[in-house]
Amino acid sequence: MLTDLDIARQVQLKNVDEIAAKIGLGAQDIDHYGEYKGKIRYTTLSKIQNNPYGKLILVSAITPTPAGEGKTTVAIGLSQALNQLG
Repeated sequence: MLTDLDIARQVQLKNVDEIAAKIGLGAQDIDHYGEYKGKIRYTTLSKIQNNPYGKLILVSAITPTPAGEGKTTVAIGLSQALNQLG
């Protein structure tokens, strides 16, 4: 059985700008944290507020599991599931 680290090492990372472009955002709409991480700027929300295919979901509080899974893990899992659904 593969460990989490083994699985993570097999993944080809995508540039955050490439992902942002899929929802109509440019590099100026993102606060970059390196090549592969970023956050959408608050001022950008007005640009996408009428997008019928996008909604803002805030994960503001959660009790972490014993494995340390918390807000970030839930937010990423949720975004991947919604992306899978189209």
